Amino acid sequence: MSLPQNAAVEPRSISGQARPLVLVVGLGPAGASAAAAAAAGGCRVIAVDRRRSVGEPLQCAELVSAAFSVDGVGWDGLTAQPIRCMISAVEQQAPRTNAQFYGRMICRPEFDRTLVARAVAQGAHIRLGVSVSRVGADGSVCLSNGERIEARVLIGADGPRSVVGSAIGTVNRELVAARQITLPLPAPYHATDIFLRAAYPGGYGWLFPIGRCAHVGVGLDFAHRHRLKVSVHELQAQLAAQGRVSAAASLALTGGLIPAGGRLRCIGRLRSVMVLLAGDAAGLTNPVTGAGIEAAVRSGALAGGAAAHWLAGRADAVDDYESELSDLYDGAYGRALRRRRALLDAHARGRVAAEDLWRGWIASPGYWSEAPIGDGQGRCGREMAA
Repeated sequence: MSLPQNAAVEPRSISGQARPLVLVVGLGPAGASAAAAAAAGGCRVIAVDRRRSVGEPLQCAELVSAAFSVDGVGWDGLTAQPIRCMISAVEQQAPRTNAQFYGRMICRPEFDRTLVARAVAQGAHIRLGVSVSRVGADGSVCLSNGERIEARVLIGADGPRSVVGSAIGTVNRELVAARQITLPLPAPYHATDIFLRAAYPGGYGWLFPIGRCAHVGVGLDFAHRHRLKVSVHELQAQLAAQGRVSAAASLALTGGLIPAGGRLRCIGRLRSVMVLLAGDAAGLTNPVTGAGIEAAVRSGALAGGAAAHWLAGRADAVDDYESELSDLYDGAYGRALRRRRALLDAHARGRVAAEDLWRGWIASPGYWSEAPIGDGQGRCGREMAA
């Protein structure tokens, strides 16, 4: 699906006029969903993104659950392939298969373009290749193209290091740095492979198939990001030696940051301007798995709806937004965050056990218990430096 670089562009000097103005920063799944919902609710919406092409460069592994759905979006043409199970390899132990894991690998650029096109169809005005230069204390926003926008509501969907979030003092302080390469697959494959190793503090390795290729990557706690390049190349070499991927140069290289500190407070004010955060900007990724596409779409739609309701006079709409996100995510993310922090603490003390790595992963039955992590039982084959 093609999308003009500046779809439905309004004049350059913009302030609140006939209809209340909502400014959305970021046009990933969260921002596009917010723009569509706010426009559908009767708001005049402008959405900006620093990227010149929607959905590119790719910054995630493109995996969603089979149960994931988006109103008005069909999966024909957006699904690269189905996923039938998850296989978890803990250190050098025999892999463990979760046969009840069903998902799909999506064509992420096309998925993002579909969501943006949906927002445009609802009447949202799009700016691509435009970044936020400054968010003022009064909520006004200066853009890199010279525009100064005074909106009634500002929605930050601009990633883990959100400029909008920073303006209201909401910052993701726990991050995972991720790097992945795309390699040819010698044969079709329909499982996701997860590699749990003490050498991957605060993260894990993966092989996610996508048609005739696979994404092979590693995520590490931000403090260990200097190991990423070597870790990915070592994983590629091991998989290539097993004949599972090509040993040739990668077809693509991507990377980025993933929030890993749990959900942040998602509402704030800059004088009379209401500010809402959604997606990565709000910390809405699972601290253990890094999964965030589904939460981005849902939180974006809720943020856009809350903006429309608040502008229509429902003063409690933004508090309801915060409350709904809490109900949806705080329980699951809280458990994941406790697991992640316990493993990081065990790593710092040099007491990372293979069984701890397994209990800290969502496919393990032990993940759902409160069994302690890092007690030194079943130590990994080598000591980890503090």
